[in-house]
Amino acid sequence: MRYWRDMFSPRQLLVHAAFVEEYRSLAAEVETELPDHHAAAVLGLLGLVQGGALNYNAIMCSWNVGRAAMRSVFDRHDFSFKWSYAEFEGAEGLFGWAVDQVTEAVDRIAQLLIPGRESWALAGSTISGFESDLRHPVPSVPEISRGSGGSLPQVADGSMTLVCLDPPYYDNVQYGELSDFFGVWEQHTVGGVWRDLMPGGLADLKNEAVANPARFKEFGRRRNELATDDYEAKMQAIFAEAWRILRDDGVLTVMFTHKRAEAWDTLGMALMQAGFSIETSWPVNTESESSLHQARMNSASSTIMLVCRKRLGVPGGNKAFFEDVEAEVRSAARDAARRFEAAGIDGVDLLLATYGPALSVLSRAWPVYSSETDEDGRSRLLRPEEALGAAREEVVRLRKAELVGRDVAFDGITDFVLIAWQTFRAEEFPYDEARRLALAIGGGDVETLAAAKVLDKKAGSVRLLSPKERKRKVYRPVIDGELAGLPLVDILHAVLIEAAESSLGAAKALCDRLRLLEDQRFVDLIQAMVRAVPNTKVKGKWVRPEAEILHQFCTAYLPQVELPEDPASDTLFELD
Repeated sequence: MRYWRDMFSPRQLLVHAAFVEEYRSLAAEVETELPDHHAAAVLGLLGLVQGGALNYNAIMCSWNVGRAAMRSVFDRHDFSFKWSYAEFEGAEGLFGWAVDQVTEAVDRIAQLLIPGRESWALAGSTISGFESDLRHPVPSVPEISRGSGGSLPQVADGSMTLVCLDPPYYDNVQYGELSDFFGVWEQHTVGGVWRDLMPGGLADLKNEAVANPARFKEFGRRRNELATDDYEAKMQAIFAEAWRILRDDGVLTVMFTHKRAEAWDTLGMALMQAGFSIETSWPVNTESESSLHQARMNSASSTIMLVCRKRLGVPGGNKAFFEDVEAEVRSAARDAARRFEAAGIDGVDLLLATYGPALSVLSRAWPVYSSETDEDGRSRLLRPEEALGAAREEVVRLRKAELVGRDVAFDGITDFVLIAWQTFRAEEFPYDEARRLALAIGGGDVETLAAAKVLDKKAGSVRLLSPKERKRKVYRPVIDGELAGLPLVDILHAVLIEAAESSLGAAKALCDRLRLLEDQRFVDLIQAMVRAVPNTKVKGKWVRPEAEILHQFCTAYLPQVELPEDPASDTLFELD
């Protein structure tokens, strides 16, 4: 696809071009019949119809068999190729549907703006626990402006009670590049009504607040670093402007979710450097279970709502170092993990839910310095990621303690395998979830885990490899007694291979020769794996062979290991 027109079939091009011709013809008539401001409003809304039509009638659309409906071009927030495409009937069905979509949305928005009405009630929600004096009517005339969040000259200093931001999520979505798909068409329709909105039809990618390494490709290996620095600088400018326009008792809310720790590190640094402290945070489930980019995920994806206030005055006292606040960071992470787990937050989202409390501790003491110095021997400002690392360690420690019954320290790769089984309860789970979990645990990234033959990468997902599949990687070093530097899970898998291919007695003899059962960490890992690996049967057969071997081995040789209830009592239905 070298040109924008290549994203449409010839028939689809005809449909969309016909809309442009009809729109221009209608525009001349509307501008003659209606006052200028009225004509602009009507033509602007009609122009928005084009966006829906483009999104649902291109060769990157697909067919959702389960719902018997079209999937849009941007159901995954990227330019994803399709093996085959679905086409919306363009002579009558497409634009009638698109008009209905726009008019319904406009009607709902208009209802929210009726003077004196309570906005929360009109949203169709029931909010309990609020007294009547906390219900505020919406303003009669909303003021809308467009421009950079880093420069709001039309807003007076200290005039805002609330600034609410849903910022770009680091490198997660390249909004400008995606919007050009619409802009090259809409410059001929909406662009003729609001002429300053999209000159040329293309987005201003240079000033977009996203981390886009493609903008720095000429710098080679430094492109990712420069993209991160650019994003952090732009976000800090936006937060600094928010600080300026907020009242001293005002609140800044920031909605953020991202699978990479680097994104949280960058956002946290920008917030704190702009002068904000993070008061609290809440995970909120915001993703549709039916959206394709969230499909096959074993845990709900949440947006983290950060609630911030202006940090006023100059911090006094001695210079703060991370060692001074580390215990409080860990305590905040533990408390948050327990609180949110009790509220039903689980999986990787539980790890992310501790980031806000950890950053909150850091922001109250900011600036905080690392005990390590920079190249010039001066105190180095702490990166938030160092605090987030401590928070992740605390959550992983709590999860392992649940499995073992007490605190225990393994290694990064072993922790990944263990917590992956506990979190997903399945051998296969989405690639992005694996990447988030690896970063959260500190076991490297997905590429490192694939190189260690811990998992197999597939299209959009990963699969944990069984002990049998890992034989070439783990068996010979353990048999030869070369245990130094091996992840503990490799040693356990070698023992399970010996049990499966020889006998339980041979596996016990291997453990005795290597004195493994005298190593409390090894026994703790067995206890944890017994609880983490799904302990189920289908028609009398174990679903997971390693669960069967662990159960038999512990019954024969490790009576101190607490086994789950008889898996025969579990029910799993299967379609013949």
